Amino acid sequence: MKVILKKDVEKLGQAGELVDVKDGYGRNYLIPQAKAVLATKGAIAEVELMQKRAALKAELTVQEAKDMARLLEATSVTIPVTTGEDDKIHGTVTNVQVAEALEEKEILIDRRNITINEDVKTLGEYTATINLLGDLKPTIKIWVVKAE
Repeated sequence: MKVILKKDVEKLGQAGELVDVKDGYGRNYLIPQAKAVLATKGAIAEVELMQKRAALKAELTVQEAKDMARLLEATSVTIPVTTGEDDKIHGTVTNVQVAEALEEKEILIDRRNITINEDVKTLGEYTATINLLGDLKPTIKIWVVKAE
């Protein structure tokens, strides 16, 4: 019996796959548990169409991420901070502050995807890595300056 999996089934396959199973397993377990549907011509055509759409959407997402990575590589942000003696800053610069500085430049990045590469204790230039998609991890420059 051929079925199309609606959900991932351990040791059988992933959602959207066409698999061949024993009749009893398909009829008594997979179909009643809504883990699969019978593989008719219409169902197979529908799954193929959904897979094509998903691949196209994933390709667009990758292209958007590459464009964003190019934009971020050319971007630097300035973060004003209050300082004490010897230009040591009070506290530290956080990924939240970097996300807000990027937002002012109309670049929306989730703060959880920003990693500052070193502790920011004094004024100067630092770098942060942005985790976008897969292996895309552009770096941006952060300028920490004295607030006026």
